[in-house]
Amino acid sequence: MTNTVHLSVRALVEYAYRSGDIEAGFRSAVSLVEGTRTHQQIQKQYGDQDAKEVYVSAEIPYEDLLFVIDGRCDGLLQSDNGLTVDEIKSFSGQPPVLMEETYPVHWAQAQCYAYVVAKDRELESMRVQLTYVQIDSGESRQFVRTMTFTELEQFIHDMVARYYPYASMKSRHAAKRDASIKELSFPFPSYRAGQRQLAASVYQTITDGRKLFAKAPTGIGKTISTLFPAVKAIGEGLLQRLFYLTARTTTRTAAEEAMVMLREGGLHLHTLTLTAKDKVCFKDEVRCTAEYCEYAQGYYDRVGGALLDILDNETGMTREVIERYARKHRVCPFEFSLDAAYAADAVICDYNYIFDPRVNLKRLFEEQKRHTALLVDEAHNLVDRAREMYSAELRKADFLELQRASKNVRPLVYQSAKAVNNYFIALRKSMEESGGEDVRRDLPEQLLDLLETLTDAAEQRLVTGDSDPLLADVYFGCQHFLRIGKLYDERYVTFAEKERSDVRLKLFCLDPSHLLKQYAKGYRAQILFSATLSPLHYFRDMLGGDEEKDYSVSIPSPFSAEQLDVRIERLSTRYQDRERTMDPVAGLLNDMAGRHQGNILVFFPSYAYMNGVYERFMALWPEEVAEQTDNGMKIRTIVQRPGMSEEDRDSFLAAFATGNKGTLVGFAVMGGIFSEGIDLVGDRLTGVAIVGVGLPQVGPERNIIKNYFDDQGKNGFEYAYVFPGMNKVLQAGGRLIRSEQDRGTLLLIDDRYTQPQYARLLPPDWRQSHFM
Repeated sequence: MTNTVHLSVRALVEYAYRSGDIEAGFRSAVSLVEGTRTHQQIQKQYGDQDAKEVYVSAEIPYEDLLFVIDGRCDGLLQSDNGLTVDEIKSFSGQPPVLMEETYPVHWAQAQCYAYVVAKDRELESMRVQLTYVQIDSGESRQFVRTMTFTELEQFIHDMVARYYPYASMKSRHAAKRDASIKELSFPFPSYRAGQRQLAASVYQTITDGRKLFAKAPTGIGKTISTLFPAVKAIGEGLLQRLFYLTARTTTRTAAEEAMVMLREGGLHLHTLTLTAKDKVCFKDEVRCTAEYCEYAQGYYDRVGGALLDILDNETGMTREVIERYARKHRVCPFEFSLDAAYAADAVICDYNYIFDPRVNLKRLFEEQKRHTALLVDEAHNLVDRAREMYSAELRKADFLELQRASKNVRPLVYQSAKAVNNYFIALRKSMEESGGEDVRRDLPEQLLDLLETLTDAAEQRLVTGDSDPLLADVYFGCQHFLRIGKLYDERYVTFAEKERSDVRLKLFCLDPSHLLKQYAKGYRAQILFSATLSPLHYFRDMLGGDEEKDYSVSIPSPFSAEQLDVRIERLSTRYQDRERTMDPVAGLLNDMAGRHQGNILVFFPSYAYMNGVYERFMALWPEEVAEQTDNGMKIRTIVQRPGMSEEDRDSFLAAFATGNKGTLVGFAVMGGIFSEGIDLVGDRLTGVAIVGVGLPQVGPERNIIKNYFDDQGKNGFEYAYVFPGMNKVLQAGGRLIRSEQDRGTLLLIDDRYTQPQYARLLPPDWRQSHFM
């Protein structure tokens, strides 16, 4: 039986013909934004008999495989000289002048299309044309070759021969993978309560090609309950790939551990974890040039061998594994991981690789998406993350600094940076008259024009080797601002804020739902799950859901009410009351620590409030008995600090050890690194106190969100403050009961927990509380 390999023309030629360095020089982001427009301008010049965006496909048998290649050629042109395939390539710099300056990978792509057309139409020869276009000027140059069908056939045969070792390895892997999945069992003796329901919902959603919103309580085992059915779907041919998307390193680790369990159960699956470039880079400075980095120099000459090596010998490709093979083959670990991600069956990565317009995996073609599922862990985090992804801001200070640095050195950059700075000066003056803030519903078109001029001037310097980091930073910041400007619609506002002598201008995305839907379009299924996807209507609204088309499931808690002792202290922790309530809160925590031997985590709405209560808490203990409770047991404290390193975080969590003598009280902030995604099972955590209801700090941006949703006929205060705040509360409280054996005390300190607006958002097992 001959196995079939489906791949695009572009994927084939890039594998066979890519060579040389990573980022041999500056490469403009403009070409990515304007490329389509440039193509269309050239295609408008075609004649009536010419065709554009022509879909082509061909079957090519080779050894034991049948290659099915397809793609769209930019143009198919009729002339007296015969049929011509036209391949258009846009440039931000200058187009090639001579044939020798053209790129082999471009010719390979055009010749692929020419072969398919010639074969389909039984032509003896074809004209192959490369059209290079300069984006800004529209200047174009054409280079033409005439090739016989025999030459094209030999060319395609040689290229498939280059690709064959990789395709053969992938074919062998797929057979072994599918066989292992059919034999794969759930990695535990039995399902926990609710796990089977969640797993069945995930599989049904993938089968039906829908979107699922799943609210599943902490401790149920959401990671394995979503991964296992998705893996099974790969074995059944419903999927070819899955992405497990996370917001934090801790949840990424949980997914890696779940895949290890499945591999121990016999699963043979290529799983890869993507790590941020700045974390995985081998050099002291992240600078991707061949002159600076030996791992960038000649990268494309070595990456093919590196991919074959790692895919032939590894299934779990974690950061450590990627780094090991990257050093072995002298390739950039980050780019290597991206290339491997396109070959992997399962990719564990941050949200932004799918949803962020700056870094999403652009080589995932529509055909691949149709066979890919997205598993979005801790999906409640995606709302604010999406607002960040689809917003952009600039500051006046950066343009003033660039203006000063460019004077007498870069005349064009100097003039254009000065023009942008003058725009901000005028904006600042107008805001001084109106109270220091400005909110508008339209794009700042004048500023966008000035930024276009500045980016053109900056680009001319960067392409000639200007390596000033300030110039590059301002350039890419402007490019992002311009990119977001193209997404701007009625769901945006333009928000300007005066900060002393500086001005901050933001294209602020208020409702990211439509953009999340757009960037997830084409994927077979999406599974969005969290313990705190409540209220469901809010998250479905904000994450691009459809009440009629999408599925939803709410799994009840598997734990008994006796495992959790909930107490509510009716004390105001509102911002205006915090100074006077620091002493009472410290007293409540003192009572809890004195009664409660074990490990306690206390969560606060801000660092300032936390530090104030901490000082008062420590003042309650005289120095000579500072480590003794009333019962003679030791008491220790540990405090979260802003900007903690990974080592500091690990040390903080390690303090919550099993079998600690006495009482440990940890002070942390809600919504921070310790309030979700950590798993302190058993007596590693036996008490949690939550101070306040988690509302975001009142400020202009939150109030803009509130007003926007009020205008939409919704409760703006709930959308901007209550729902995000209570989500932090639920996440923090969810650290406590993680298994059937856990027992613990939960202390909620705020009188708002007794008000219906907040009480209705508490889980059922929290409502069986005692008032203090």
